[in-house]
Amino acid sequence: MAPQALNKKRKAVTRDAPEADEVLLSDGGGDLEAGFLDGILSQSEDGESSGSESDSSSDENGELGGFYNAEDDLDSEEVPSDEEEEKNIDPRVNGSTESAHKLIEEGDHEVSPNHVLTEDANGNPRYLYKDIDPVYDSDDSDAPETTNTIGNIPLSFYDSYPHIGYDINGKKIARPAKGEALDALLDSIDIPKGWTGLTDPNTGKPLELSEQELDVLRRIQTNEVAEEGYDPYPATVEYFTSKTETMPLSAAPEPKRRFVPSKHEAKRVMKIVKAIREGRILPYKPPAEEEEEDVDIKHYDIWANEAPRPDHPMNVPAPKLPPPGYDESYHPPPEYLPDQAERKAWEEADEEDRDKDYLPADHGSLRKVPGYDRFIKEKFERCLDLYLAPRIRRSKLNIDPESLLPKLPSPDELRPFPTTCATIFRGHEGRVRSLAVDPSGVWLASGGDDGTMRIWELLTGRQLWHVKITSEEAINVVRWRPGTDAVILSAAAGEDLYFIVPPIISPELETHSHSILDTGFGYATSNPASSDSFKKAPSAHWTRPPSRLLDSGVLLKSHLRSTIKVISWHRRGDYLTTVSPSGQTSAVAIHTLSKHLTQQPFRRLKGLPQSAAFHPSKPIFFVAAQRTIRSYDLSKQELLKIIQPGARWISSFDIHPQGDNLIVGSYDKRLLWHDLDLSVRPYKTLRYHKKAIRQVKFHAGGLPLFADASDDGGLQVFHGKVVGDMMENATIVPVKVLRGHGVRKELGVLDLDWHPREPWCVSAGADGTCRLWM
Repeated sequence: MAPQALNKKRKAVTRDAPEADEVLLSDGGGDLEAGFLDGILSQSEDGESSGSESDSSSDENGELGGFYNAEDDLDSEEVPSDEEEEKNIDPRVNGSTESAHKLIEEGDHEVSPNHVLTEDANGNPRYLYKDIDPVYDSDDSDAPETTNTIGNIPLSFYDSYPHIGYDINGKKIARPAKGEALDALLDSIDIPKGWTGLTDPNTGKPLELSEQELDVLRRIQTNEVAEEGYDPYPATVEYFTSKTETMPLSAAPEPKRRFVPSKHEAKRVMKIVKAIREGRILPYKPPAEEEEEDVDIKHYDIWANEAPRPDHPMNVPAPKLPPPGYDESYHPPPEYLPDQAERKAWEEADEEDRDKDYLPADHGSLRKVPGYDRFIKEKFERCLDLYLAPRIRRSKLNIDPESLLPKLPSPDELRPFPTTCATIFRGHEGRVRSLAVDPSGVWLASGGDDGTMRIWELLTGRQLWHVKITSEEAINVVRWRPGTDAVILSAAAGEDLYFIVPPIISPELETHSHSILDTGFGYATSNPASSDSFKKAPSAHWTRPPSRLLDSGVLLKSHLRSTIKVISWHRRGDYLTTVSPSGQTSAVAIHTLSKHLTQQPFRRLKGLPQSAAFHPSKPIFFVAAQRTIRSYDLSKQELLKIIQPGARWISSFDIHPQGDNLIVGSYDKRLLWHDLDLSVRPYKTLRYHKKAIRQVKFHAGGLPLFADASDDGGLQVFHGKVVGDMMENATIVPVKVLRGHGVRKELGVLDLDWHPREPWCVSAGADGTCRLWM
């Protein structure tokens, strides 16, 4: 660029400039600007005289271009010689340039100039001076840089040009965009009629409004009435005019309160009079003039009135100093004086540990008593005592915290209950999901993730029998049929329900158990199903298992539509219910063992079923959903009540043998006791576990015991006494925490059961073991 080339030429001169050159500098600078501008204007005027205005602009650009081309040869920082300067001179230069050369040549003999003489684009002489190096006392170093260098020339001269001036480097400064150009651009864009820039949420298309809607929006934005033609200020209707009517508006008689004195006001006045007579209301008296006190004397007595007052919470007397004793005397008795050992012990002790802040001393006479070194400190502590003394007496309740707790009997008085682990049953691979003690209390059945059913001898822990039912599914639940007339074990693995007669019983019991399971096949033969093509498919298929299982004692199999998680028997032993949480409408099913029949009593269930059970003595059926438990009357086929434990997710529940109470375990670590005769809300909420509760169980043999199993690896045993008196509530006392199972993958104790007669319980854990607690 040309300005950069000019700067280089200025820096090329290294000679010192005399004072005479300052005149040339000022004159040369003026000639430079005048000559440069005159050259441009002269060229533009020549263009106007010869042609149009556009030709003048082209001539101007041409001249400037020639100026730049002429300067391209002087990009070097070296100082050109006189011969080089003559070669660089354009042949179009006029005679004034030659005279300037002569003037410079003559001046070189006398003073060495600090500039270089060149020609501008118009042929006029141009002086290039070296840059001024400002020193610390120069004002030019702090001068602000100007953006436009046109000086005092009005900007109106540049109205016909696309620029408004030149910067310090000679570059054109473009004219900024004006608002008229932006408005013209926006006006040129076609906006559709009714366009708002919004999107209709219903259709997803651009929202377009009609003229009427746009007019309503315009009125609302301008704080006008939205409806056209509405007059917010209608003319006043003169209901009561100045014309006197013949008949009055109301012919009611004048009320008495307008001319009879008010009795209520008379009573209030008499009260005030009585108060004045008794002296409770005193007339106004001007305040007495107080004597002016000396400003220099200030009093800070907090307890000014030391007169005795009756004891009151708002009156606290100032704390008194204790009277001095014999040891504080200047001549105390000899027995109060410390010996050498006591003095040494007092000096070595810490100030906070000392009994006294001083040591008794014997001075013989009063004139020998020295000044007290702790005088200022004691006075300061006394001021703190007065300043920090309480202003009000607060009586504290002297209550023993233990007296606020309910009086519970001692656990030793509530025996028997299980306390220690007597037997550990090992043999399962993986988690033991379920177990059950048979009605006779001799055997223990268990099933787990390995798909194996095992029967143990309860007291010894010896395994008596096992069978591999399936290798693909885990055994989720095992339950014995109630009653001692037959020995039948039910187990659920996946979608199949198995009925087993283990070969460890007497032949008579085995024969009777076989006959109970085989009765259903005869019933199905004598009562064939209807051949109606529109009849629904059966809920379950009752068949014989494979021969491998038949030889092992598995005699009957029922296939359902979904995975079975819960099995619960009726007290008579002919009915049982299964719960499949993923079965939707077929989640709860009731099976009849003597008929090989499966029924689904619910067409639609509210909530996700979790468990189900029969009432111990009444024809009532309980179904637990995720948050509620519903009880149904099977004889009337109607809903009795909806029990609301308040838990987030119910895991299991059990019914008391008397049938009036219910316990519920939940995954949110709560155990809830319900009194069915009292309310549908829980009577007690017990929180003793840190993780989810998996199973709860009452003792069915008449002992007031119940327990719960949790994922924290522990069992909590409770004493729960229920009486027949309606005026007395149930007594619930935690008696023992049983720990021994390990926690595997956040799972602890998965199932528990009680012995039918003894205070023993068994538990199944995720660590692959079963434990007997006695």
